[in-house]
Amino acid sequence: MKKQQTMVLLLLLLMITPCLRAQKKELSQARSYIKSGKDYDKAEKLMTDLLEKDAANRTNEKIYLIWFQAVTKQYEAANEKLYLKQKYDTAAFFNLTRRLYTIGEALDTLDALPDEKGRVKMHYREDHARLLDQLRLNLYYGGTYHLRRDNYATAYDFFETYLQAGEKPLFTGYDYPQKDPRIPEVAYWAEYAGYKMQDATLTLRYFDEAVRDTAKARYAMQYACEAYRWQKDEQRYLEMLKRGFDRYPDFPYFFPRLIDYYQAQERPDSALYYADQALRTYPQEQLFLLAKSVALLNLERYDECIDVSEQLISRNDTLAEPYFNIATAKLNQALVLEQKSQPRIYREQIRQLYMEARPYMEAYRKLAPDEKRKWAPSLYRIYLNLNMGRQFEEIDKVMKKL
Repeated sequence: MKKQQTMVLLLLLLMITPCLRAQKKELSQARSYIKSGKDYDKAEKLMTDLLEKDAANRTNEKIYLIWFQAVTKQYEAANEKLYLKQKYDTAAFFNLTRRLYTIGEALDTLDALPDEKGRVKMHYREDHARLLDQLRLNLYYGGTYHLRRDNYATAYDFFETYLQAGEKPLFTGYDYPQKDPRIPEVAYWAEYAGYKMQDATLTLRYFDEAVRDTAKARYAMQYACEAYRWQKDEQRYLEMLKRGFDRYPDFPYFFPRLIDYYQAQERPDSALYYADQALRTYPQEQLFLLAKSVALLNLERYDECIDVSEQLISRNDTLAEPYFNIATAKLNQALVLEQKSQPRIYREQIRQLYMEARPYMEAYRKLAPDEKRKWAPSLYRIYLNLNMGRQFEEIDKVMKKL
């Protein structure tokens, strides 16, 4: 039994020894490249090959340390070229910064492991954190660089690296979340990149930070709304619409969708509530008055609907919908009288309502000629009840084509 164990151990040693020799050779060669002042990229390639070749190498601090040194030297050389205004690949320059963060964070994780006696002695954290802190702004510029070129996934990675640094033990004591005033802006651009990729999870990941960017908060809320809509999360979508409207009632995104939502839900009372809320701040705004007009029509408060619609026409007589709302309100009033037990009593009143509705619906037809499905049935009814033969025949032909 002892002989068998000895043989197994010997075989393992024979297998490991060539690997260790090869690893030692590659480490030595990489150091030589770095000392020579050139071929830093070759030194990096040797280290990444070691990491890919054997998973056991991923716990070797020396490999990560040399890799970090090789990329640092590449960064310094690239930075010098940019300073001297010599030609250099800008994307490659920013990628060097991001690689340094990846390597530095991995090395810091290994550096923080306890030794055989359970002791933790950090050898690299202070120096590496100081260097990476100085380069941190390049992550922001790298993100915006790729954003301008529609490379949204790459841009997102840069912004996320910037934001997540505050959570890494490597940067203990830097207190980025509390001390870095740029975080809300970076979070906003990360959210924007996620939105452009139509990825709801990425869009929402840094929303809480993004909405702190007061200059862009309304857009941050808009993208969050869209993300919840993609997720079919109706409750959060509605909550975000309300939140956006409360803060920015005049922003063109929130109010129309809030009204559309309540109209689709057949809740005109809620639509009216938000229209009135908006009008308290902007009493002359046509969009809010129009929403109120529609809500009142749907609530069967016809006289109030007509009054609001007339206000709209007095301000802008080229707006089509108020004409339609007035005509529809009058037609509905006529229908109420027609459905009474003795409609003949109201014959003149009914006829008067049809006469009053006619010019408004004809004006709507003129302003919105393509909305045949809205004005044709109404004009058909008006001309029929007013015995307008020629007009009725014309509209009857339109109806048959619908």
